[in-house]
Amino acid sequence: MHKKTLMAAAAFAVSAALTLTACGGGDSSGSADKPVADIATQGTTKAATVLDRPFTKPNLVLKDTRGKTFDLREETKGKPTLIYFGYTNCPDVCPLTMSNIAIARKSLPKADQDKLQVVFVTTDPERDTSAELAKWLPSAGDKSFIGLTGDFPTIQAGARQLGIGIDPPRKEKDGTVVSMHGAQVIAFSPKTDDGYVLYGEDTSPDDYAKDLPKLIKGENP
Repeated sequence: MHKKTLMAAAAFAVSAALTLTACGGGDSSGSADKPVADIATQGTTKAATVLDRPFTKPNLVLKDTRGKTFDLREETKGKPTLIYFGYTNCPDVCPLTMSNIAIARKSLPKADQDKLQVVFVTTDPERDTSAELAKWLPSAGDKSFIGLTGDFPTIQAGARQLGIGIDPPRKEKDGTVVSMHGAQVIAFSPKTDDGYVLYGEDTSPDDYAKDLPKLIKGENP
């Protein structure tokens, strides 16, 4: 296969990965809130996609699990950071993603555990209050994880800066509320504060454990 064909295939794979996911639901190809990023890749490992054009960290100012203002750029500046958009009532993808990262984090030396910032931004802020996030994150992931909530338009705009589409939560006929959202984890470098590595929902704890030591140093996995 020619080099140009390989690059095109890689770019297509990343673009496809950024489509919306309904936790516990099906395909979201009909969503109005499509990813906006034009992504090319430097290369991939088994789980990680290293972005040729990294994302700028979104200018998000929200509320943390204590109800205090949290400026994402300022609070995570110079720190290795993983960001994920999801919601606490998700029956599968969101808690699994948080659990996988938590398992991998525990495999790190204590000094590296303390450096790593894991940020969970709700896509369902009406139900996911600061108090709800404070109860859910320790059980779904780890007590060190940062939970953020706020008004939906602000969260949606922040997600779109990372090429992640999210739709307003909707109620199904059976009364359940579904939040359609991109299910990617984006890693931000402590050296540049740019989002330069992307992980899909199938990333395992072993995948994260293998890559985290490099991500903490701002290196490519």
